[in-house]
This record gives sequence, C-alpha cells and structure tokens, in this order.
Amino acid sequence: MTSKKNHAPREQPLKWWQLSLLGVACTIGTGYFLGSGIAIKMTGPSILFSFLLAAIATYFVFDALARMTAAEPIQGSFRSFAKKAYGQWAGFSSGWVYWVSEMLISGSQMTALSLFTRYWLPDVPMWIFAAGYSILGVGVILLGTKGFESIEHILAVMKLAAIVMFLVLAAAALLGWIHGDTEPQRFGEAFDTMFAAGFIGWWSALIYAFYAFGGIEILGIMALRLRDPRDAPKAGKVMLILLTTLYISSLLLAIWLVSWRVFDATESPFIVALRHFDLPFVPHLFNGVLIIAGFSTMVASLFAVTNMMVTLAKDNDAPRLLAKSVKKRPLLAISFTTLGMILSIVIAFLLPERVYEYFTTAAGLMLLYNWLFILFSSGRILDLSALGQTKRWLGIVIIIAAVIGTVTHRTSRPGLWISLLFLLIIGGVTLIMKRVWRKQQQSQPNKMRKA
Repeated sequence: MTSKKNHAPREQPLKWWQLSLLGVACTIGTGYFLGSGIAIKMTGPSILFSFLLAAIATYFVFDALARMTAAEPIQGSFRSFAKKAYGQWAGFSSGWVYWVSEMLISGSQMTALSLFTRYWLPDVPMWIFAAGYSILGVGVILLGTKGFESIEHILAVMKLAAIVMFLVLAAAALLGWIHGDTEPQRFGEAFDTMFAAGFIGWWSALIYAFYAFGGIEILGIMALRLRDPRDAPKAGKVMLILLTTLYISSLLLAIWLVSWRVFDATESPFIVALRHFDLPFVPHLFNGVLIIAGFSTMVASLFAVTNMMVTLAKDNDAPRLLAKSVKKRPLLAISFTTLGMILSIVIAFLLPERVYEYFTTAAGLMLLYNWLFILFSSGRILDLSALGQTKRWLGIVIIIAAVIGTVTHRTSRPGLWISLLFLLIIGGVTLIMKRVWRKQQQSQPNKMRKA
C-alpha cells in the first residue's frame, strides 16, 4: 500500500483540458520544429507515415501511464510504477536513466537556443545566451508548480498559434494568394516518390518522429494535479489527436510547397518552405518560435527531473538530503539538477559538434527505453483486457522497431551504441545497489532482535 506522503497535494487541481494544454507545451519543441527536417531529408514524403505510426505508439504509452495514474496517483509516476511492478532495482534504474537522459538533452537545448538567438545578435558569445536561458529556466522552476503551469500554458498557446499561422500562410501560398520567386509544386509532383529512400531509409527516420512526441512522460508527473485522475486518459487522447493533426498537416503542406530535397538538418522545414514567398517576416517569426519551443521543453524537463530527483531521494535511491524543502521549494534538488545542466552545457561547448550530437541522440533513445518500462509495468499493475494487451504489445514492438532502425543509418547509429553504454553503466550501479539493499534488509532483523 502506498503511503500518504507519496501522494501529490490536491490543492488547486487542474482540469483535464489544462493538462492537455500543458502536454502540448511539454511536447512541441525543437524535435518537431527543427528535427523533422533531418527526417524529411532521410526518407522524403514518407515521413508522414512515420509521424502517424509514432503517434499511435505514443498514445499506447500515454494511455498505459494515464490508466496507472488513474488507478493509483503516486509521486514519481513511471519511475514509481516500475518499482511497484518489478521492485526497487527497476525504480532506481528507471529514475536515473530518465535523469541522465534529460541532463544530456538540456545541453543540446541550450546550444540550440544560443544558436537561434545569435541569428539576431551574431557578435554575442554563445555561452552568454546559454547562461541567460539557464538562469531563466531555473527561475521558472523556483516559481513553483503554479508558476510553471502558468508560463507553460502561455508558451503552449504561442506555439499552437505559430503552427496554425504556418498552415494559413502555406494554404494561401498554394491557392496563389501569396506570390514569390517560385511557384508551389503540384500535389502529384511533390509526392511522386513517397518512399524516396526505400523501406530502410523510412525505418531509420522513424526515430526522429518519436523525438517530436518526447515529453509525454512529463504528463504522468503532472497528472497527479488533475481534479479527477480518471480524466488523465481523456486529457492525453485530446492532446495527441491535436498534436498529430497539426504535425502531419503542417509537414504535408511544407513538402507540398517545395521539394523535400531542399530540406536539411540546419534549418526548420517551415522556414525553408516559406522562404521563396513574399514574407520577409517569416524567418524572424519562426526563429522566435524556435526559441520559445526550445525554452518551453527545456523548462518542462527541468521541472520533471527535479521532481524525479525528490522522489528518488525520498526512496533512498539518491542522497536523502535532496528531498528536503526550503520554503516549500526543493532547493537542494533544484541545485543538483542545475549543476547537472551546467555540466551538460560545458560538455556541449567543449566536445566536437558531431560527437555531442551522438550523445543527445543517445539521450533521446534512453527516453524511449523508459517508455518501454511504462508499457512493461502496465502489464503487471493493470488488469488489462485482450484489447489492452494488444495495444501494449503493439506499442512495445513499434518502439523496439524504431530503436533498431537507428542501426541502419550512420547519423543515428553511434547514438544507439552510446545509449546502450549508458544503460550498461546504470545497470552496473544498480547491481551494486542491489547488494547494498540486501545487506540493509539483512541487518534490519538483527537490529530488531537486539532491541
């Protein structure tokens, strides 16, 4: 039975639609606005199918997480469910895999934010921007849960507005209402080579579609704030339907406007798609959107890993000191996470760009490993119907397929090996901790006998 101290406070609860909006803020980031360009370059128009398949698997993951949360709202979310399903080793490894992956990703997010800002201020050193965004991010976390939610809701509306604006401008360009130095492609011309790189190319690009949905695990943590935890599945379903519709429709219009062959990894496909039309404000506008998106997901990650660190500390899977609060804020956990973020930023600036790209790819894969943990845990915790078991196993198969697909492409292959190395290290530490836990359990009866 879960103790009361593990349950989240119920003051000022969220409505289900507020959780959906919060999910949009935590999910839409540079993985979609920027990373989708890499995927288009790798596979062509078939990236639309990749996003649809990733959305289906993401729904299966969130549905499992939401149903476990509805059955037992518990602090630590997926990490605590892993512990309940498989024991302390699972909770320990799941929590630390998540913390390490998010810290690695934070370095790349800061680097990307700094690069985007230099578009306007090219003479300012990047480390100044990185430091500024770090301070802002920590400042949002220090505002507490209510401040975090308020800011993320505002950023979510801004990101949604930017996507809707792109859809309107792209549609206007296709209808001939906006002119430029080139004409839009005909639909048949744009999609004549759907699987341009064949099945292998499509398979290798699937992982980048998953990256665009990264962040749904944060909703499991925030679902504790729902007025009625049973609304968690509905909140996730609405969020994913909205995201999938916007993702696929915007990518379809981008590929329709210009040849998919002109997209690359260095620019947002939405800027590239509108560049040849008489819209001089578009590059500046979308550069601002990229900054908002990157900052929003970075803050969401900081919030989630800080909460995860507090849970780990309470369960003695991290130094107990990190669980202490000062003026109702987990300042020590925030400080520890901030140090991890600073280290990641330093590494990002010191390592060659290509090498650090491999580390962030590995971190993204580690997030998917935690998604697998969620699906496996749900099989033990929930009393699933035949349909529920089918969805769970289908989600597992799709995610494993996406992970294996990274072997087939030189861009993502090194990241897979690095992610497995991290798993090996964390697994080794977990084995050491299992011996510690065993000794602690053996010493407890001895202490009781002496007493």
